[in-house]
Amino acid sequence: MQLLDGKKVAAWYRRRLRTQVEARRKDGVYPELAIVLAGEDTASAMYASSMKKAAEAIGLQGTIHRFAATVTEETLLSCIERLNGKDEVFGILLMLPLPSHIHANRVINAICPEKDVDGLTDSSVARLYTGKPSFIPCTPKAVMAVLAYYHIALAGKEVVIVGRSNIVGKPLAQLCLQENATVTVCHSHTQALSQVVRRADVVIGAVGKAACITGDMIKPGAVVIDIGINCKNGKTVGDVAFDEAAKIAGAITPVPGGIGAVTTTMVLENVLTHK
Repeated sequence: MQLLDGKKVAAWYRRRLRTQVEARRKDGVYPELAIVLAGEDTASAMYASSMKKAAEAIGLQGTIHRFAATVTEETLLSCIERLNGKDEVFGILLMLPLPSHIHANRVINAICPEKDVDGLTDSSVARLYTGKPSFIPCTPKAVMAVLAYYHIALAGKEVVIVGRSNIVGKPLAQLCLQENATVTVCHSHTQALSQVVRRADVVIGAVGKAACITGDMIKPGAVVIDIGINCKNGKTVGDVAFDEAAKIAGAITPVPGGIGAVTTTMVLENVLTHK
């Protein structure tokens, strides 16, 4: 069984990105990632802080634009408009969820598509689904980066994704299709889930339910990608029962230290694809 080490993948990408930032700086260009944080969501605040540190670690400028939970939608839109107009801002990262009184879709789509580093705008989604160059949501992009690093080809393989969210499951299905995989997306209404998963050459857990994919659901030698991040008995665990699955799988990502370790790095890579 091969352990697909996300920390190793992330470190490889960070070294490459640091070189790109240095080249830009020599040309007098100082790229900035603007992070917009509204409200009191603890997880969002932690992620914003970690993204700022990750950006600065490779030489990018990271700036958090923080707003109270009572912020008006107009204020957020004005902030986005201002950031859209700043040449030094290469990417805008909007922390979700937004406060409940804010129309999230309106704020998301105010982001200039050329700075939409999380791939959330309708324009980015449409381009992804039609196979055109676009910003790719960072968790699905992290999955593809891990597969590429370990030279795991998808062409002709059967991929089963458990989870159909708009930010992970659905875009990931499109990326796998672009690599010529045969893709099945499972969800809460899927019948005989274990039978569907068991036929997969590549199993991807993206449902957010601890250990819902058990070892007896894995085909011997299958590649198992675990995107889930759950808390169970005080520990961080994935959607896959790791100890069971690792005995059967040909390759597997750990949690923590798997896809999550690569996701923030993919945000930074998107920032540096800005023209």
